[in-house]
Amino acid sequence: MFEKANKTPPRPQPEETPLARNAPAANTAAAKPKAPSLIGPGLCIQGNVAGEAEVQIDGLVRGDVRVGKLSLGPQGRIEGSVVAVVAEIRGHVKGPMKARQVRLYGTAHVEGDIAHEQLAMETGAVFEGRSVRLPRPEADAPAAMPSAPAVSSAA
Repeated sequence: MFEKANKTPPRPQPEETPLARNAPAANTAAAKPKAPSLIGPGLCIQGNVAGEAEVQIDGLVRGDVRVGKLSLGPQGRIEGSVVAVVAEIRGHVKGPMKARQVRLYGTAHVEGDIAHEQLAMETGAVFEGRSVRLPRPEADAPAAMPSAPAVSSAA
């Protein structure tokens, strides 16, 4: 009864275009984890494999492997060094490994040293080499106690 009349007409709602309708779907697709790259059984790579993505190896790689996450299948074999953030080994590795997290499953056979932050081995895994624990990065380590300030005397 005592309300002020709204003199501005209501704004028309913008029509939804096909591109606008598909935009949210494109964003969710980008958020999904990508499928790992696969080196299948019967395939032999002679040379290095490098990238930051996840790689699953079920074949043979004669060369160094440097990836974000390595998943070596039970029939997979690597003859060379391995550097990864996470390494899940079910097959055979002949060479040194370096990773933050290493998991050797029951079918794993590793001939070489492993440098790691975390190492887990299942019953049945074979490991011939040295285990070297890597220090945690400085950002993860607890802050050190500050030392007492130095006292200087001016004469």
